[in-house]
Amino acid sequence: MNKKLIIAFGLLVALMSLKAKAQTQTVKGQILDAQADYPLFGATIGLIGSDPYLGTVADMDGYFKLENVPVGRQTLMVQYLGYKNQTIPNVLVTTGKEVVLQIKLEESVEKMEEVVITADANKDLPINELAKVSARTFSLEEVTRFSGGRNDVARMAASFAGVSAPDDSRNDIVVRGNSPSGLLWRIEGLPVATVNHYNTLGSTGGPVSALNTNLLRNSDFMTGAFPAEYGNANAAVFDVNFRNGNIDKYEFTGQLSAFSGLEFMAEGPINRENNSSFVASYRYGIARFAAPGTSAVPIYHDFSFKANLGDTKIGRFELFGLGGTSSIDFFGDEIDETDLFANPNEDAYVDNSLGVIGLSHLLRLNKTTYIKTILGASTTYGKYEQDNLIRDSDGNTIQIYRATNVKNTENRYTLSSTFNKKFNASWSLRAGVVAELYDANFFAENRDNQAGIPDDNGDGIPDEFVLIRDFKDQYTVSQGFAQAEYNITDELSVTAGFHSQYHGYTGSTMLEPRAAISWQFDPVQRLSLAYGLHAQAVPSPILFYEEEVSPGVYEMTNDQLDFTKSHHVVLGYDRNLGPSWRLKAETYYQHVYNVPVEQVPSSYSILNEGADFVYEEKGSLVNEGTGRNYGAEITLEKFFSNNYYLLMTTSVFDSKYEGSDGIERNTAFNNHFVYNVLFGREWKFGKGNKNAWTFDTKLTTSGGKPYTPIDLDGTRNNAGEEIRYENEAYSMRYGNYFRWDVKFGVRINSANKNVSHQFFIDLQNVTNRKNEFERRYNEVKDEINVVEQIGFFPDILYRIQF
Repeated sequence: MNKKLIIAFGLLVALMSLKAKAQTQTVKGQILDAQADYPLFGATIGLIGSDPYLGTVADMDGYFKLENVPVGRQTLMVQYLGYKNQTIPNVLVTTGKEVVLQIKLEESVEKMEEVVITADANKDLPINELAKVSARTFSLEEVTRFSGGRNDVARMAASFAGVSAPDDSRNDIVVRGNSPSGLLWRIEGLPVATVNHYNTLGSTGGPVSALNTNLLRNSDFMTGAFPAEYGNANAAVFDVNFRNGNIDKYEFTGQLSAFSGLEFMAEGPINRENNSSFVASYRYGIARFAAPGTSAVPIYHDFSFKANLGDTKIGRFELFGLGGTSSIDFFGDEIDETDLFANPNEDAYVDNSLGVIGLSHLLRLNKTTYIKTILGASTTYGKYEQDNLIRDSDGNTIQIYRATNVKNTENRYTLSSTFNKKFNASWSLRAGVVAELYDANFFAENRDNQAGIPDDNGDGIPDEFVLIRDFKDQYTVSQGFAQAEYNITDELSVTAGFHSQYHGYTGSTMLEPRAAISWQFDPVQRLSLAYGLHAQAVPSPILFYEEEVSPGVYEMTNDQLDFTKSHHVVLGYDRNLGPSWRLKAETYYQHVYNVPVEQVPSSYSILNEGADFVYEEKGSLVNEGTGRNYGAEITLEKFFSNNYYLLMTTSVFDSKYEGSDGIERNTAFNNHFVYNVLFGREWKFGKGNKNAWTFDTKLTTSGGKPYTPIDLDGTRNNAGEEIRYENEAYSMRYGNYFRWDVKFGVRINSANKNVSHQFFIDLQNVTNRKNEFERRYNEVKDEINVVEQIGFFPDILYRIQF
């Protein structure tokens, strides 16, 4: 965008704001007990610093409405007799949208007559109170505020300690040296394969997220030793929640972003008498006009919604869903060898879709006991077709033939039911089951660069395809869990439980103990220790791979592989350095075992899979490999106050594995270190200081990713299919990664009471640093090329709420 246009826009909105009247807005929501989710009738909530004091009391259902709250960032105090007070800082109030909060208070173990406990809540604690270490809650505002995030929760998570994402082309999340395949996504408690456009079978990441951040409420991100209710994951958990719509009035949001697209969102009441509401959003991707990393044109759409059907005599029902489609065509004549996703000697056609729909039901048996049940279905579909181009000596295409066909569909039907009981202020129990039916139809065949395929007529086209996968069947994965929490005092709590799994196709079973302790040994310091045994099923592309066991005969030789397993141990230390400052340090050790590797001595291990669109084609694997990850993380954070925030994270780690050759090597994700600095500031302006200029920046650097060097002669003799030096696996490193993002913006609360505007321009990779992406054999030039990542890329966003 032209600089003069940006400056003119800024001056215009500044002048408009000078005429704006002092504006107020409504802050409302519900106050609940943290362990049992029952409403706290009579809880009080007030605006700190207001004169005269502005406060209100929750009704019989825990609902409150605080009217005439001044626009700007506000701090609230919530109190209830016998419960710990909670301070809620940095509540952003605008004219365009009412603020809706869900607040949970923790009951004090140390009963005191007519005395209100005065300890403030820690602002960094997760929503799931059973997570004592390696867990962080994140909000909608953080996702949209952090520079370089592209409105993507996965990219936002790369700012947290222990997370590495040195890949501008995809949002894969590498946690503590683990493969991105070890990540679990949950939406409203429903496990799903992925939330990304252009997804591929078995992967959890993608170039573009289909998860609309404007529908999110506060959610949890966990990086290790997570509670017993989370299973079938070895690395991390994204536990994402959709918010409810406004139960009193209709509100709308329009948004335009260069990367996430054009969006319209609506929300409002369905039936005000039972507090039912809806929120729904549609997005149309416009990255075709500014797609980084490729000259091809991406097309994607998505739709998200949640309908809270309100309280009824038989419980509360909520319906939620997410759906999206994406496609992109790569034409070899229109791209070059620097393209991150394609090959000049190929035409490739990609079509994808994903969908999630769920119905949750919460039945309260009594004040302290409830059962929450979710019925859900999800689907992922991916088709990839590749045509190879045969060129003459002048580079002209003289023939085209189909080289690859891939078509994968995976449908999941899920039943999840959780029993939650709070016995008293000290004891609580959570137990449940998750049953998933997988309906899978996987097919892949390939004759691209296959040296072993005959060409009897000499036309340059291989005579037959090699079958990779042809699976059509149903199978189940069942999980059960139970975890109890005992609060010995207000400062000391312990949890213990187990998680179990059964894979219906392989017949594998697993029982996984989990335990944690948290000790607030003085008002500003806390120690936490957690242990967990975790297990994960082998990704589908490997489990159902078909190996040619004799000429023309293919069999699944990996379909009896057991779970990959890992022991997690995490020690954490938290210290409050002031009202808005905190220091957090964690050290961890993870021992991974039962890892699929080849039967013959080799360096292969599935611990290195998952950071690309496809998996290696390996058969006859056995569960005999191992791995280990250990490291330390430090987070220094100033939560938003006094008009600025600061987040600094440092992670140092070592990630190693052993294949069937018994040699310890770096994993593909052993970057050794990651360092992030994020800073943001606001300058208020206009009458009553109701508007703000904003500035945010993020600097990231990390060690280079290990890679295996290419055997150029071996590749030439293998019809161009890359051959890498087996005995030098992951012995080389790409250059260190560095990126600096800078974001400028303005937030305007219109003189019209019901409208607010936000505009920003996010200058990503402002130094135009050409980070290494990979080293790739170039068939056109018959040489090994360095492919560079995305350089400078500006993203803009405009949002209007009314």
